[in-house]
Amino acid sequence: MCEDHKHYLSRRHLMAAGTAAAFLGGLALPATAQEKPPAAAPNAISPDVALKRIMDGNQRYAANTSRNKDYSVGRAARAAAQYPIAALLSCADARVAPELVFDQGPGELFIVRGAGNFVNDDGLASLEYGVKFLGTPLIMVLGHSGCGAVAATIKVVEENVTLPGHLPGLVEAIKPAVMIAAKTKAKNPLDEAIAENVRYNVRKLQEATPIIDAFVKSGKVKVVGGVYNIATGKVSLL
Repeated sequence: MCEDHKHYLSRRHLMAAGTAAAFLGGLALPATAQEKPPAAAPNAISPDVALKRIMDGNQRYAANTSRNKDYSVGRAARAAAQYPIAALLSCADARVAPELVFDQGPGELFIVRGAGNFVNDDGLASLEYGVKFLGTPLIMVLGHSGCGAVAATIKVVEENVTLPGHLPGLVEAIKPAVMIAAKTKAKNPLDEAIAENVRYNVRKLQEATPIIDAFVKSGKVKVVGGVYNIATGKVSLL
């Protein structure tokens, strides 16, 4: 019985190890394109080139001259692999559509969205995946004008309002940036808090161990911040 049990555990251990190895091995491939080395990937570009590419796209979008109109182009190729040139931490606001804002087609942006565009563990894990396993050279934290999540946090801080459901957790995440912005005595407290929330989360990502900070220090990845003006369609870098 003992020998059989030992054999059973050994087999189970090997099967589990094999499954884990297969999973991690699959992640380690350059965007699942086994036949193509990472250096040949379409997103094997510098962070500055990636930033220029998406900001040029934003200029086209703001000028209503977007190039991306036929989203069926390249669909078959995208089924096999993805090579995003930038990862975005963006607000969940329905008026903010990053692919449109930056005039990028499917597969070109790796997007994490949540009200208030702040870093939490789940979002960080996604961004780590984008950087380490998809080769994404750029991360942008994208805030936007008139952000309701930031406005609600200001209201809680200034008026001690209690919000329902899980909203207090959202407020706690944004609160540090709001507190920093309040010290500036800005003419427009909401605009300043929105910008500070972006800057605050840029710093958090730049220092996020053990993955993103290493890529930032090596120069392979850059983390930047921007604010999207819903009325004009333009993104301003911070």
